[in-house]
Amino acid sequence: MTYYINKWSKVFCFVPLLYLFFIGNCLSAQEITEAWIKENYTKREEMIPMRDGIHLYTAIYEPVHQEKPSPILLTRTPYKASPYGKKMNSRLWGSWQNYAREKYIFVIQDVRGRWKSEGEFVNIRPFIINKKKKKDIDEASDVYDTTEWLLQHTKKNNGNVGIIGSSYAGFYSIMGALSAHPAIKAAVPQAPVTDWFLGDDYHHNGAFMLCDGFRFAASMNRPRPVPTEVSTPAKPYYQTDEYSFFLKAGALKNLTRLLGDSIAYWNDLMAHPNYDSWWQQRDTRRSCYNIRPAILVVGGLFDAEDCYGAWELYKAIHKQSPDTDLHLIVGPWYHGAWGGNDGSYLGNIRFGSKNVPYYQEQIEYPFLQYYLNGKGTPITDSRKANIFFSGENQWKEFESWPDKKAQAVSYYLDEKGTLSTNTPNKTISYSEYVSDPAKPVPYTDKTTYARAKEYMTDDQRFAERRPDVLCFKTETLEQPLTVGGEVEVELEVTVTTTDADFVVKVIDEFPEDFAYNDQKDGKGSGYRYLMNGYQMLVRGEVMRGRYRNSFEHPEAFVPGQPTKVRFTMPDIAHTFQKGHRLVVQIQSTWFPLIDRNPQQFVNIYTCEDADFIKSTIQILHQKNNPSKITFRRLL
Repeated sequence: MTYYINKWSKVFCFVPLLYLFFIGNCLSAQEITEAWIKENYTKREEMIPMRDGIHLYTAIYEPVHQEKPSPILLTRTPYKASPYGKKMNSRLWGSWQNYAREKYIFVIQDVRGRWKSEGEFVNIRPFIINKKKKKDIDEASDVYDTTEWLLQHTKKNNGNVGIIGSSYAGFYSIMGALSAHPAIKAAVPQAPVTDWFLGDDYHHNGAFMLCDGFRFAASMNRPRPVPTEVSTPAKPYYQTDEYSFFLKAGALKNLTRLLGDSIAYWNDLMAHPNYDSWWQQRDTRRSCYNIRPAILVVGGLFDAEDCYGAWELYKAIHKQSPDTDLHLIVGPWYHGAWGGNDGSYLGNIRFGSKNVPYYQEQIEYPFLQYYLNGKGTPITDSRKANIFFSGENQWKEFESWPDKKAQAVSYYLDEKGTLSTNTPNKTISYSEYVSDPAKPVPYTDKTTYARAKEYMTDDQRFAERRPDVLCFKTETLEQPLTVGGEVEVELEVTVTTTDADFVVKVIDEFPEDFAYNDQKDGKGSGYRYLMNGYQMLVRGEVMRGRYRNSFEHPEAFVPGQPTKVRFTMPDIAHTFQKGHRLVVQIQSTWFPLIDRNPQQFVNIYTCEDADFIKSTIQILHQKNNPSKITFRRLL
């Protein structure tokens, strides 16, 4: 069906708008409102056939008046292609208003097996490289078939298709780029789900992301037997704070019993505790060869859900498809912030100015305009990566990421909580704590019902006060320290049990006389927090000790035997200013962000409450067993 109001909108004068990539180009200053969209766009709902006979619900928004052919901008989502019926999608007068002004054709589709689309839904459906039969379908083939249909059934399209999507829809965006349809010229995967075992939503380095994983599976994966506009009502599994609920719930098997048999994906999670072939098939990076469309990967420095995915997808494409026109932008954003209109702060930390408009108007829009609409000029090689550096609150440009000129600098843990570039010189030296699963270290000092995005920059002084958290600090920095890229952790440890987790936090400790300047730093949220001596979390990551040598083949610790635990933390881009301190905290619980390790070499997904025991953990800082953390320092 087609819905529209046959009226002309009020047209305002044109005002020149200077873009970084389009010097001299002018855009209309015409205000794009909901009323304007209703007057200038039609909407129709179609069930587009796929090669295996399944039909996918698709909402198509087409401009009423076209002076020339228009590009198609496609989004595929498992989260609902709503609103259904006559109502228009608010993104058309929100984050997509520049494209509406240019009369793009917008297409939003429910993916296979979700909401109003037919078929069976499969989480992170594996990509089939060599499709030989009609039944060999994946998300890439669904994009290919959708694109074919759209080219034949949309009015006055120019033959160019772009795909854009955030989070799970970011995964579908890169699958679209892998479809190899010649009409797909560009893709913008934003915080794309890339690997749910190593770094995105469900696991980090094999450790289960408890509060997020439970909520996401219990809501996202409720059964949907037939196409529908209304989901099965979500069951309120708890009404208390999350720390109390998960601690009382105990072992993961108790949560499995609570969910019952209705959440099939939860049962899949429990059945695949290690990085087996089931998980490896769902690693998007394994398929990033010979990508033809131009790619703009978008990520957030402080994205609690898919920070890992943006960095790692970019690196995989950069390595596997060297000829792909590939771009990366990472801002100081939480998950999805790039679709808003601010980005000037997160929690208590300020970033100087609204930076989301910079992305939307000077990066994303010129990128799609060039590849889909033939306007502007290509982005030069020197602008392949645009990265925001917190701490100094500046954008930096690189030919690629990480910066090839960066130099490794290692900071060694030492006695009395010191952290320096000097190697330890004592034969026997260690720091020790007792990890008690019955009293896990919280990830925030706030009482929360659901995981708050602000924890990514939260003050860590509360954790330093705990006896089961070690804290190592540099002297006050005499010069700024700018680091960018992966953080490599190498710990020499002993444990008194057969397993343990290791949580490492990189922290920027502000001076005791620090105060924000509203004019220079922005006004933030308006809430005045005590910033004197603030310990800003720059990056935190967990390593499940059993996976220290292999994620596929876990190994037990030998109690009391010195053991090396190596892992990498997701990339950071931060400047520790003069007068600040670099701080590293180490602990073995981070609850309920991370599930508790029973600290015994048992199957964590099926073990009993009685299996959780205390472990005495030593972090060695000895001449022959040094523990260190290594950064990429920008010169």
